[in-house]
Amino acid sequence: MLSIALAGKPNAGKSTFYTAATRADVDVANYPFTTIDANRGVTHARTDCPCLDRDGRCDSDNCRDGKRYVPTELLDVAGLVPGAHEGNGLGNQFLDELTNADAIVNVVDASGGTNEEGEPVEVGEHDPMEDIDFVEAEMDLWLAGIVDDNWESVTRKSRSPDFDIDDALAEMLTGFGATEADVAASLRALDYPDDPQQWTDEDREALARDVRERTKPIIVAANKIDVAPEENVERLLGLDKPVIPTTAEGELALRNAADAGVVDYDPGDAGFDIVGDVSDEQRAALDSLRETMAEHGGTGVQAALNHAVYDLLDRVTAYPVQDASTWTDATGTVLPDAFLLPRGSTPVDLAYAVHSDIGDGYLHAVNGRTDREVGEGYELAAGDVVEIVSTN
Repeated sequence: MLSIALAGKPNAGKSTFYTAATRADVDVANYPFTTIDANRGVTHARTDCPCLDRDGRCDSDNCRDGKRYVPTELLDVAGLVPGAHEGNGLGNQFLDELTNADAIVNVVDASGGTNEEGEPVEVGEHDPMEDIDFVEAEMDLWLAGIVDDNWESVTRKSRSPDFDIDDALAEMLTGFGATEADVAASLRALDYPDDPQQWTDEDREALARDVRERTKPIIVAANKIDVAPEENVERLLGLDKPVIPTTAEGELALRNAADAGVVDYDPGDAGFDIVGDVSDEQRAALDSLRETMAEHGGTGVQAALNHAVYDLLDRVTAYPVQDASTWTDATGTVLPDAFLLPRGSTPVDLAYAVHSDIGDGYLHAVNGRTDREVGEGYELAAGDVVEIVSTN
């Protein structure tokens, strides 16, 4: 399962984002380091279900009238403060937790209501632009420290006649989630001395930065837009990087209200309808939230998750079935499962995603949209329905 991590300074709204996105109970408080141990839960990426192309809707519990929610892991870790790579705050613990994440959502307090340490201040007092790059910088410096600490082993290996720097660095960076292909791509993008003994701190930092960008892409969630000064939001959205305006509190309120039958709302919707009894105070709060959502196209929580999965990580959603004609499994359930796979994946990759035994016994596959057999090299497209024929 894909893993997305929520990062940022304390009190920026990470735990509220996490609670809204996973419906899991965590501590949420107005002071730094509310989160000590990482919270792990299941959230979902949203996409159009293939059942929209049929007369009836599918049977999956993760489909709501054609809105398909595909499970992914969400990780909420301790807040990050300046100097985290040197151990400040809970920095080392924070950064260690990020090693297994595939992408990172940097939750920023767009209101400027928390200072650089995550302590509450007057709204607008702190410049949120200062919180954009420091998460990347702390991660880059932390990884550079790991590279530096292990560089002696690389230089020792370089004395061997069969030394290969790609292999040596891949072995070092595997724990960070870097593959051999990632390391090779980074080395091709950089200028560096042939002899590892001649590498400088700047060379190692450049390597760390490039590897981090490839293995831990970051999207910014400009949170608390419902109370943020307009100029703050405009400046954040004007950055040359992916920024999604969000109100995690608004999303949490809507999900709670939907569970209570007060509103009709599905995560990722641009708006909602009030369908239950509410007080004048509740109606006023919902109307205010409706205005914020109308301005930004929703609460932004689902949009941030979707961007991480489908844009940063470039995943496609594929649907394995046992009958290509009816799109059902062995029990007759229509479109029971959905998998997020890297773009360029094949039916064989999908078979292994379902189960290693299915992959080992793979024979061929049938495209459920065309009802025709496809080859092993066929690249899956978003929304493909695939019958996998296997000996297992």
